[in-house]
Amino acid sequence: MIDRAPNYLLYLNVLVIATCGLIYELLAGTLASYLLGDSVTQFSLVIGVYLSALGVGSWLSRYVENRVARTFIEIEIALALLGGLSAPLLFVAFAQITWFRISLFGSVFAIGTLVGLELPLLMRILREHLDFRELVARVLTFDYIGALLASVLFPVLLVPRLGLVRTSLLFGILNAVVGVWGTYLLRPLLSSRGLGALRGRGFLVIGLLVVAFIKADTLTDWTEEAILENPIVYSTQSDFQRIVVTQRQGHFQLHLNGHLQFNSTDEYRYHESLVHPALTMVDDAEHVLVLGGGDGLAVREILRYEKVKAVTLVDLDPAMTRLATDYPPLVELNGHALADPRVTVVNRDAFVWAGEGETKFDVAVIDFPDPGSYSVGKLYTTRFFQLLRRRLTDSAIVSIQCTSPLVAPKSYWCILNTMQEAGFDVRPYHAAVPSFGVWGFALAGVQPLLADSDGGFLIHHPLPEGLRFLDSKTMVAMFQMPADLVPTETTVNRLNDQVLVRYYEQEWGAM
Repeated sequence: MIDRAPNYLLYLNVLVIATCGLIYELLAGTLASYLLGDSVTQFSLVIGVYLSALGVGSWLSRYVENRVARTFIEIEIALALLGGLSAPLLFVAFAQITWFRISLFGSVFAIGTLVGLELPLLMRILREHLDFRELVARVLTFDYIGALLASVLFPVLLVPRLGLVRTSLLFGILNAVVGVWGTYLLRPLLSSRGLGALRGRGFLVIGLLVVAFIKADTLTDWTEEAILENPIVYSTQSDFQRIVVTQRQGHFQLHLNGHLQFNSTDEYRYHESLVHPALTMVDDAEHVLVLGGGDGLAVREILRYEKVKAVTLVDLDPAMTRLATDYPPLVELNGHALADPRVTVVNRDAFVWAGEGETKFDVAVIDFPDPGSYSVGKLYTTRFFQLLRRRLTDSAIVSIQCTSPLVAPKSYWCILNTMQEAGFDVRPYHAAVPSFGVWGFALAGVQPLLADSDGGFLIHHPLPEGLRFLDSKTMVAMFQMPADLVPTETTVNRLNDQVLVRYYEQEWGAM
């Protein structure tokens, strides 16, 4: 048994250990980005803390002089418990305590320290059975293979299919299995005293994590309800984002990655403000482009115009557009907009899509999420707006949501300044949306926008009937920016630096 154990440990234990260790690191970075925003900052901090903890763990291994095999198994069981429960506990911590960052980086450091202890101890167990050169080569080879498996499986399979909580629990179970398995493979190296209790603790941890895995949906819903402050009526993890619908007093709210996208009680204010200024400016708005807006609510407003012959909706996430066609409350709210024969849905990255094809559009309505991450921030860069400009007719008008000019003035004016730099003539405007406060938009023309004698907005065509918020006077007033919403000097948002994401994090992070 002792002669065969090193081979099994080398080919399986090292692989599992390395995979689990990197999975815990990826979970912490993803969860921090999901809850705190600014993915680059969060991942950089998590990686730095984790790698430094690996060094601490490796250094501490020198103090383990006796009972190396037993210590290795104890560490596996402890890591299984801490790593396996890391995601659910951090979700709970975010919902319940104010010092979440301490909990986050404390858990990352603790997990990294335990992972850093594992390999040195395992190599010491194996050194009597393999040549040192062969030992180092094989252990490091399978360590790196495990890291590759984790980095591929995590975004492609684990998070889209299991979600963060179940992924955490699954790999905790694997760690615990390695620990229990080690009590049999390393039996000749273990004292009989306390062996049953050691195995019992391992099986107890496995049982606890299995129960948590089975109840993961309940746990996730509970923590998300605490964070979002409303009961959850629908949730799913797509390949791109966490989609959650909550409900309160007969109204429902859509959240993407924990951020409110709309509230059914007042979304009409937002979507009427986003769509109608552009549509009333264009004489022949036959072909309309919608970027983002997979909920179909902007499309609903566009379809009020009989002159519109075709609407192309480009949204990255098919799960979002399926929700807009299959989830009854949202289908009712958007008026079956995506089922209209004039509407074509394209599930692509808007940045890539904008650089393809030759079709030109008379109006573009941009309803992207706020630029809280670099993956979204690229959609507000000069490069993207230049690509978009080539897909528009010479008389085209663009309307775009631009976050709050009151809460985030640098973010707001950065978007407008970036569009101006890309060659658009840009006009700011705003509306009051109770769920969001004062919200900012912009109107942009390929050609200079016309104005009335007072420099205000000039309405070309009457508004359609049935609007709940906008009328001609309200729309004119939206373009009168008050004294506390004056232009702010900013750096232009370019693809290579994305200063907008940093502005956004600084302004909204201070709230």
